[in-house]
Amino acid sequence: MTVFYGGTFDPVHNGHLGVARHARDRLDATIRLMPAADPPHRDTPGAGAIHRARMLDLAVAGEPRLKVDRRELSRTTRSWTIDTLQGIRRELGDAAPVALLVGADSLLGLPQWKDWQALFELSHFVVAERPGIDLSPSVLPGPLAGWLDGRWTDSVAALNRAPGGRVLRLRQPLHEGSATAIRARVAAGRPLAGLVPDAVAAYIARHWLYAGGAASSASL
Repeated sequence: MTVFYGGTFDPVHNGHLGVARHARDRLDATIRLMPAADPPHRDTPGAGAIHRARMLDLAVAGEPRLKVDRRELSRTTRSWTIDTLQGIRRELGDAAPVALLVGADSLLGLPQWKDWQALFELSHFVVAERPGIDLSPSVLPGPLAGWLDGRWTDSVAALNRAPGGRVLRLRQPLHEGSATAIRARVAAGRPLAGLVPDAVAAYIARHWLYAGGAASSASL
């Protein structure tokens, strides 16, 4: 199974890495961290796409089976997940098991995604739980609850037996902190020890990322 973990990673932090490591071990799969160049469901990132990808490179250096996937950085259009998955299918074929690793908040917002129901024809979903977010079917938004009915599984083998269409909850040790809080700490001149890998903290400082509140870019 090929697993793609998309996001802005603005910046990548230890929480992201904890989710990726747990998914790698639980699924026995390589996790491809895939930074979005122009995410349609979020505000403009604080750091340019190339900076964010370079920080990911630093974060996964030496990490077994964690890779950076730059496919969305080469696109000239917005980073719609449906387009990304269609490209992955052209690359891997229709029969290969493919999974998207997403946070619980992203799953709840799925009905706002472009062609969201068609995503299940192209991929499984692996959902990383987050504190304070209830994924019980009784509290999910109506269209989502109905669409997910019968798709939930606790079996990794079930994901490997089909190209897509199932949803697995990933229960992992939670790490405090968020990219929003990290950007605020940088702007306030506060240290990042324990929140991001040391190499990422050094990169942020060296390139003055997030310090002024404006987006920073880098050339290829």
